[in-house]
Amino acid sequence: MGPRILFFGYSEVGHDCLALLLERGDNVVALVTHEDNPHEKIWFKTPALAARERGIPVLTPESVNTPEWRERLAALRPDLILSVYYRHMIGTRILDLAPLGAWNMHGSLLPKYRGRAPINWAVLHGEPRIGMTLHRMVRSADAGAIVDQEGVDLGPRDTAEQAFRQVLPCARRVLARQIDALLAGRAPETPQDDAQATYFTGRKPEDGRLDWGRGSREIFNLIRAVTDPYPGAFADVGGARLMVWWAEHETPAARARTGRPGEVLSLSPLVVATGDGALELTRTEWRGAAPEMRAGQIL
Repeated sequence: MGPRILFFGYSEVGHDCLALLLERGDNVVALVTHEDNPHEKIWFKTPALAARERGIPVLTPESVNTPEWRERLAALRPDLILSVYYRHMIGTRILDLAPLGAWNMHGSLLPKYRGRAPINWAVLHGEPRIGMTLHRMVRSADAGAIVDQEGVDLGPRDTAEQAFRQVLPCARRVLARQIDALLAGRAPETPQDDAQATYFTGRKPEDGRLDWGRGSREIFNLIRAVTDPYPGAFADVGGARLMVWWAEHETPAARARTGRPGEVLSLSPLVVATGDGALELTRTEWRGAAPEMRAGQIL
């Protein structure tokens, strides 16, 4: 049957990588994944779909780092552990179960953007390129030696979802190139340069709050990083919330106006002053009773 693979995963990246292993006929003994969050918009395929189609056991512990789950996973006798977009840290006592090593597929060009939500953070920071990296799992998040990586260019107007769709195939291609080497215990490894590393934490809906004192391009990048299907950028106005799903900073209306940061410069089109200019808010939504807006109002 070949080496026994214990697969940890979530998201469509996890789905596609698990599907590759199953198409190859690799010996996947179980999938460890997450229950879908009822408060999260599930806009992606999940690896549980691929596993259940092939009769692979699907395990959904709240934490794998308990004595009970460590014992249960040890009983699976994994030769190799592969983690693809699994959202929780996996303790070293579990990583050490696999004699062929434990490996992770991370959504950035490591050592940049270690941690959570790397694609959203890259879009927010206006990065021109993102990628997928296969690396050895160690105690510190995303810090192990790199096996392989592949990247794609981003446009300055790409949303986080568009970026995700563009980089998604990279994960499957990287795994396809390296899985035989992993299973043979001879994967190439290049240590990361920790001096070049950056680390970012997970993002919460509150992180979409707009700070009009920032520059127009910086605010625009935040909007495109968290727009649908993510929770979105917003400003609270009275008792209501103005969701900003898209904006433009180079329209005639935005270029022609200046004011105090947060000042409503125009109602039709809706233009708001920023720290260095203005943004035209082109796609918005009110949550709660929409207040009477007026020119000169500060958001």
